[in-house]
Amino acid sequence: MSATSLAPEIQSKIDEWLTGAYDDATKSAINKLIEDNETTELTDAFYKDLEFGTGGLRGIMGVGSNRVNKYTLGMATQGFSNYLLQTNPGVQVKVAVAHDNRNNSDLFAKVTAEVFSANGIYVYFFEGLRPTPELSYAIRELGCHGGVMLTASHNPKEYNGYKAYGSNGGQLVNPHDVNVMQEVRKITDITEIKFDRVEENIETIGKDLDEKYLQTLVDLSISKDAIARQKDMKIVFSPIHGTGGISVPPALERYGFENVILVEEQMVVDGNFPTVIYPNPEEQEALNMALNKAKETDAELVMATDPDADRVGIAIKNDQGEWILLNGNQAASLLVHYVLSAWEKNGKLTGKEYVVKTIVTSYMLDKIAESKNVECFNTLTGFKYIGEIMTKLEGQKTFLAGGEESYGYLVGEHARDKDAVVSCTMIAEMAAYHKDQGSSLYDALIELYLEYGFYKEKLIAITKKGKSGAEEIQALMEKYRSEPPVSLGGSKIVTIKDYQTSTSKKMLSGETEKIDLPSSNVLQFFTEDGSIVSARPSGTEPKIKFYCSVNDKLENKSQFAEVEARLDEKLDIILKDLGV
Repeated sequence: MSATSLAPEIQSKIDEWLTGAYDDATKSAINKLIEDNETTELTDAFYKDLEFGTGGLRGIMGVGSNRVNKYTLGMATQGFSNYLLQTNPGVQVKVAVAHDNRNNSDLFAKVTAEVFSANGIYVYFFEGLRPTPELSYAIRELGCHGGVMLTASHNPKEYNGYKAYGSNGGQLVNPHDVNVMQEVRKITDITEIKFDRVEENIETIGKDLDEKYLQTLVDLSISKDAIARQKDMKIVFSPIHGTGGISVPPALERYGFENVILVEEQMVVDGNFPTVIYPNPEEQEALNMALNKAKETDAELVMATDPDADRVGIAIKNDQGEWILLNGNQAASLLVHYVLSAWEKNGKLTGKEYVVKTIVTSYMLDKIAESKNVECFNTLTGFKYIGEIMTKLEGQKTFLAGGEESYGYLVGEHARDKDAVVSCTMIAEMAAYHKDQGSSLYDALIELYLEYGFYKEKLIAITKKGKSGAEEIQALMEKYRSEPPVSLGGSKIVTIKDYQTSTSKKMLSGETEKIDLPSSNVLQFFTEDGSIVSARPSGTEPKIKFYCSVNDKLENKSQFAEVEARLDEKLDIILKDLGV
């Protein structure tokens, strides 16, 4: 049986699945697609194998080699098992496995644990859904050699995914991610996957580790007196149907906040995310219910976490009493400034502290760190690179805080991944601190602009679905490399950084320098007036992202609207110049 207009290599892959040792349900689903002549779906499902990207393995659930299912995750886990056993000879290899609230996440976590156990690997298996940062914490706390989190983060409900972690508690980085995939590619038949559960190799974990994790977060508090005085501050919180519901409220309670208002409709664990279009705290739509609750209750802070609780979106009131959403750059700047200022005030800065951000995150953070004589590292996009730096510097320097523009932050060294649970507690503490000073988070943001410059960023993401979409994105990047723009927003481009070739080129002199970061398909354009534009195809989604950053001086608060309008206009011109 075959569908019309299928490429020979795709038909061959389909035939392998129909004649191989796959279960009857899988074969029936494939045959149904063939009978319905779903050539586009069949092409997308079989034209390639799922690969590790910047965020691990992620895709649409369903049958096929390019879909998330029992077999693709089984192959990934078998390959990961082989690698862990090869690189840790003569010892009992241990891993931790957790999952979020997505449809099938519990099933996929069970399959993952069973494959590990069948390979003689000892598995610490969380009894129920848990946030990603707790999985990262557990790997380090339990002395594991690796771990897996079953989640697709903020993606639509059709998606699921597999985040693979190393012994440092961070997601796999080069060469480990590449080596794991090489092991996966060596598996030519699913009969090579060991699916048979070995009961004695699986230990269920839960509440005891929860307690240790929460206490670790409480120990990071730096303004306990301010919280005690502002304990009645009204905070609205929503987990958007995800794992934040089991971790953030108890963490806020332990910090001392006594007036946390929950969005009850979104406290319900549901992988269909019935109250939102996308469970993405970057989007206002995902925060609408929380904002409505805040208006009803006259709250002072809104926070909402994504399904696996590694990212958080926040809303605050401006000086007109209107609710505004802070973007990831603004939240990261406020958080880093708060932590560094507190350490400075307490006389704890010794010159060995540091912060980390990604190259597409606001360069205001670099200026904040510089003003405090704290080193600021820049990494490629993906929190795994922040975790990698933390691991390299462990015992030599002290990590204070870090983050990326995509709403992921970390305070403290307990994890090697972004942590929305500690971010919620520290953001709430920061709000309490400023309120205690007779100020607000909005006032604090304006003060940052006055001191460091008004930085404004805009992210445009263009989705190109399927095989043809991936080819379009590749062609676009090739064009930017072969025919780069001469100017953007009316300002000449003075430097182009190509992270794929690890080369930084000064356009006037032609002088080049090596970029000391791993190769990545990212281009950055730096203009004469300080604007920065980054073009980056996503490693986990069929889209290309453009990160635009502009800045200007803000002499006094009364000029805010005027300067903001000027920056908005410049951002629009830059995007037009890029043809976006």
